[in-house]
Order: sequence, then structure tokens, then C-alpha cells
Amino acid sequence: MNTYMAIAFGGAFGAVSRFWLHGAVQRFNGSSFPLGTFAVNILGSFLIGVFFVVLAEKAQLSEPWRPLIVVGFLGAMTTFSTFSLDALLLFEQGHYNTALFYIVSSVALCLFAAFAGMQITRVVL
Repeated sequence: MNTYMAIAFGGAFGAVSRFWLHGAVQRFNGSSFPLGTFAVNILGSFLIGVFFVVLAEKAQLSEPWRPLIVVGFLGAMTTFSTFSLDALLLFEQGHYNTALFYIVSSVALCLFAAFAGMQITRVVL
């Protein structure tokens, strides 16, 4: 499988996964807080930590698996542009504290999730 096709395949699966997960989480969210995007980005950050260890340190896999999973699937599943738009809309709607909480907690929890994914995978594998 050529690398571009692998990325496209992973991207299609990642985009559909994001759409489904975002929708599932938002159905249970009764506030203006963008919980769907928040959950998707934290999960994606955790998974990139896991797959970094699996693909780069343990399995030593390269083409086409690494670009399929990291660039395609996780790149399409996570969404920095939606995070940015959600934060700006919260500011525009006057939800300043919620917007600041969203920005700070998203960055902090995504970094922690990636770190946790790496560390847990290193212990397990």
C-alpha cells in the first residue's frame, strides 16, 4: 500500500470516528462547554502516546503503518481547528471563564494524556 493511500484510509476512519465520538459525547452534554471536541482531543492525545511507543520504540514499524495511524487516523480524529473555533465562540458568547477553562484544561489534559499513553504503554509492553 502506498503511503498516500495509507494516510487517506487512516484519515477516513479517523474522521468518521471523530464524528461518531463527538456526537455521542455531545448528546449527554447540556452546557455550552464543547465536551465532544474536548473528549476527542484528549483521547487522541492519549492514543498518540500509545502508538508512538508501539510504532517507534517497540515494534519499529514504518511504512505504511506509522503514517496510516499517526498522520491519517489520529490526525483526522483530533481537531485543533475545531478546538480553536469552539474557544473563540465561547469568548464571543461572553462565556469568558468557560473559554479560559477550556483552553487551559485542553492543553494541559492533552499533554498529560499523551504522556500517560506513553508511560502506560512502556510499562505494559
